[in-house]
Parts: sequence; C-alpha cells; structure tokens
Amino acid sequence: MATVTVAEDAQTRQEWAAEVRRLAAERDAVILAHNYQRPEIQDVAHFTGDSLALSRLAAEVEASTIVFCGVHFMAETAKILSPEKTILLPEPKAGCSLADTVTADDVRAWRGEHPDAVVVAYVNTTAAVKAETDVCCTSSNAADVIRSIPEDREILFLPDQFLGAHVKRVTGRDNIRIWMGECHVHAGIDGHTLRARAEAEPDAELYVHPECGCATSALYLATSGAVPEERVKVLSTGGMLSAAEQTTANKVLVATETGMLHQLRAANHTTVFEPVNARAECHYMKMITADKLLWALRNGTTEIHVPKEIAARARQSVERMVAIGSPSRGGE
Repeated sequence: MATVTVAEDAQTRQEWAAEVRRLAAERDAVILAHNYQRPEIQDVAHFTGDSLALSRLAAEVEASTIVFCGVHFMAETAKILSPEKTILLPEPKAGCSLADTVTADDVRAWRGEHPDAVVVAYVNTTAAVKAETDVCCTSSNAADVIRSIPEDREILFLPDQFLGAHVKRVTGRDNIRIWMGECHVHAGIDGHTLRARAEAEPDAELYVHPECGCATSALYLATSGAVPEERVKVLSTGGMLSAAEQTTANKVLVATETGMLHQLRAANHTTVFEPVNARAECHYMKMITADKLLWALRNGTTEIHVPKEIAARARQSVERMVAIGSPSRGGE
C-alpha cells in the first residue's frame, strides 16, 4: 500500500482530499471522524464529533456505507444502531485500552455477585459487553443515567474508574460499585501535572475530561480556591467544543487526548488552546492514516460485523442511553 503523506504541501493535501471525497461519492459512503483522529482525517470527513454523536449520524444519514474513522467499539456501536448499513473501519487493529479492561464474562460474573444491581456501561465498551448491561452512558449524560435509576437500587458502573468516581461524586449516590478500568491515555494526565500547569498559567481556564486521572485534582483546585471555580470545567469532548465556542479566555489548558485540540482551535481562533500533557496521544486513534482511509474506500475494507443476538441485546442498552439526557453534543 503506497503511503500518502498529506502534510507535504497544500496541493498534495487537496489532491488527496478530493480523491477521498470522489471515492466516497462513488461508494455512496459518508466519512465519520472522531475528535481524536489526525487533523487531515478530521478535515476530510463529512462529519466530525464524539462517538455517540457520530453513531447517531450513522443511523440518520441516507448513505448505504459508513466509513468510521475511530476505534473498533465506535464502529461496532454504529453497526448496532444501523444494522442495515455497511460499516467500514479503515484500521481493524484500532482498539481501545479502556474497552479492553472488561469482558462479557467479567460482567456476567460481577452481576452474579450482585444479582439485583443495575449494570451501567460507559459507551467505551465492546458490543459483547454492552449486551450484558442494562444501560449505556456517555461522559456527558452519565449523571443523568444514574439519576434515572431508583435510589434504592445498587449500581455496577463500568469500566472507567475515573468517570465512575466523578459520577458518584456529582450524584451523591453511595450505592455505586465501580470497575477499576482506565484509559491509559487519560490516566496518564495526572493531578501533579495539572497542578503544575495551573500554577504556571494562573489566568488560564482548565478543560478536563472526566476520564482523566486528574479530574479529582481539578475539582480540588476549584473548591480550594487555588484556581477560581468558574475557570475549571469538567467536560466531555462535545462539552469542550461548546465551551470553546463561547469562551473569552486568552488561554485554555486542555486535559484530554491531544487530537481534540484541532477542533477547539478551529472553533475559536482567538483563544490559545494547549494540552495539559502534550504526550497524551492515543496510538489507536492515530492508526487511521491518509493512505488507510483511501485503501478502505477503494477496496471496501474492513467491514465490521456484530452477531445478531449480541447486537439485539446491545441495542437495547444503547437506545436507553440515547433516550436519557442526550444533549446534541453529548458523548465521550
């Protein structure tokens, strides 16, 4: 497969983008790109956003083929919601360290220990895991999902320990048991690094994803007065984009995967957006390259399939999520 280096010059990039769009039209395909993808992939996509917003789009668009530039569980979720469509993932090895922390067998065993509990799964899970749960959630509607469950019901929350701790804190629900999984990228954005950056940039706003290991530190900085409370925002990626469009801050320090900076900078050209940790890059997200996207469009690879029985059970969990507190830019 020939490598396409779209960053070489503007003409190369334009020619590549034109060929991608031509092939997409020829295949009756829509390209969806996650906020953490490479900038050139985000720019050529028909739609860019978080996993839930893109899955909704996959269900709504009329195109017969969806080329999902993200990771495997996202393409699976699109297939669950759009079983009649062809879902292509340009790089089938694009996985997720967080989704890998829990299996369907794990969920069945955990539920067996707590048979009366409601099982809530973050959308960053495999289809097989979703099929074993009662309802999914995103980082933006997780609190609403928890509040929709009767207060006397025990809750098993999986797989992200940091999002689980955040939801437990904001809802005040003490009967939540949390699976100890984590995204290796977000876990690496720690509280020490956040505090150091906040101290070095006292006038900057902080955008912190609740999957981050520093989410608790961010709230501590706000409640202790170390950073004015109004400048600390714990947000989903969709929430970050909305906040970026409205902020008048000179600088924002962003605690999430660095691919998000491309969308934030495009949404607001006057504010400076910098990563809290410049090394917070998901190698799975970056596995989809220019040449792999072209290859997928030319050859119809790689098609994602979800077994019908698993898809049917998982669809119930995902559709319950969509029905609960689903803002237009919700998502992970």
